[in-house]
Amino acid sequence: MNFKFLSILLISVSFCFAQKSTELKKYTLDASQFYGSIILHNPDISHLITSHPAGVILSYNRKTYGSEEWEALYNYPDLGYSFIYQNTNNSTLGDNYGLYAHYNFYFFKRNVQLRVGQGVAYASNPYDKETNFRNNAYGSDVLSSTYLMFNYHKENIIKGLGFKAGISVIHYSNANFRAPNTSTNTLAFNVGVVYDLDGGKEIEYIQRVKEKVTERLRYNFALRTGINESDVIDSGQYGFVVLSAYADKRVGRKSALQLGTDVYFSNFLKELIRYQSIAFPENGVNADNDYKRVGVFVGHELFINKMSIISQLGYYVYYPFDFEGRMYNRMGLKRYFGEKVYGAVTLKSHGAKAEAVEFGIGIRL
Repeated sequence: MNFKFLSILLISVSFCFAQKSTELKKYTLDASQFYGSIILHNPDISHLITSHPAGVILSYNRKTYGSEEWEALYNYPDLGYSFIYQNTNNSTLGDNYGLYAHYNFYFFKRNVQLRVGQGVAYASNPYDKETNFRNNAYGSDVLSSTYLMFNYHKENIIKGLGFKAGISVIHYSNANFRAPNTSTNTLAFNVGVVYDLDGGKEIEYIQRVKEKVTERLRYNFALRTGINESDVIDSGQYGFVVLSAYADKRVGRKSALQLGTDVYFSNFLKELIRYQSIAFPENGVNADNDYKRVGVFVGHELFINKMSIISQLGYYVYYPFDFEGRMYNRMGLKRYFGEKVYGAVTLKSHGAKAEAVEFGIGIRL
């Protein structure tokens, strides 16, 4: 199952970052070494924070120059792929190996770079109830991973060779695909080099006039699904289905505001309700409690080309069983195929507590 999950997520990320070929192309390579600490975001992982993780980040980048309108709109970002090796210096956690698709965004005359990367990672020593029961951070060997880099970035100092330095945050979690899943966040300092494969050849940016975008109210219908497990170890992995309907309204070239509803059919809650009714009768949970939930949400969609980034904040209006509170949030990526149909990979959570990775399809009318 892990290899299937890995394949689906990698294909999804590749779709999200796929772009049309352009005439203006330029490629760079960069390599950074990092050293930092695992952040204590949850007291349950305090026993795992015993030393400082270190590793390397290797990246391949394609620069943009405005051949498409969105490139100028976002100050000519880079698109790329990256690899991260992290040695946690902790035998319980083991080592992590990650593959990512990323964007590099530039600020302050392109001297400051913000990188946002999303991908999958392999954990070499995940939880095992017999041989590695202390690793409650990673319940599976395949993890979802996100990383951010905020760097001073200077290219082509000497014959295509440049320099970068800053801070990085690397997140590993399986999004409750399998328990346990307390996850880790590494805050690190990084320093590295950048090399221009064209030896520093300069290409002029295409300047574009920003066009105003107006749209009528649009209606969205989405079907999301996946597999997850409750925090009770070995309680079993179950499929879920989420039906979503919402309206959105463009408020500019980049943004749209959303208002809608979700209906959740989360089968792992059936087992959790049954378990709690037997193991904790003092909580007053009945085995026949309804496992379904209904929420309403407000959201935002950031359009970047055929890809967009969504963020939503919701509240359960139908909530017969108490699980992680009434508030929930969703963040993720959408990739449009034509004008109406889209695919999506999103993370649904309650604050910082992940519930599931959702794979979805939808239509925007």
